[in-house]
Amino acid sequence: MSIPSGIASLQWWPALVGVGFAVFVAFDLFTGEEHGGELASIVAASGLVYLAAAALEKPSASWAVFFGSVVVITAGKMGLVGIDATWLLLGIAAAFLGYGLIRGAHHSTAGLPLQTIAMIAFGAIAAIALYLNTAAGAYLVAAGLFAHAAWDIHHHRVNKVVSRSMAEFCCVLDIALAVAIVIATAST
Repeated sequence: MSIPSGIASLQWWPALVGVGFAVFVAFDLFTGEEHGGELASIVAASGLVYLAAAALEKPSASWAVFFGSVVVITAGKMGLVGIDATWLLLGIAAAFLGYGLIRGAHHSTAGLPLQTIAMIAFGAIAAIALYLNTAAGAYLVAAGLFAHAAWDIHHHRVNKVVSRSMAEFCCVLDIALAVAIVIATAST
């Protein structure tokens, strides 16, 4: 089996970008500058992307929301906001939920209602991880990312709520980052 090249290899861009993004995010885990529990905001962001796309009823919006969540997380890490980015992302999720309810997006059982339940679960994981000791918080974040990867696989298969490219990207990112968190935490 040969490695795809040319136009055929373009179909793999979400997975390749997911790996690259995971390496970028995980770098500080292995230098000791960050521990896995500090990545709780990524679990919150993963739920937010799906909830927002469901509230907007526009799968392509998932990419814009993802990039917005990266800005929020980066601002949090740089100390530009007065609270942990996790709480900010959960507040943004609540705003999207309200918007979705007002516009009537709750009629689709595969959309807003299901994504709200998922956001509650992923949001709870992220919030709890903030209050645990370093190792327990890291392992909880990794478990949340593995769970979200399963969510990504389901949505990639049914091709609903978010774009397939987002589901693929997010699945690869979640798995790679969760594995990195487990390895980095176990080696400390």
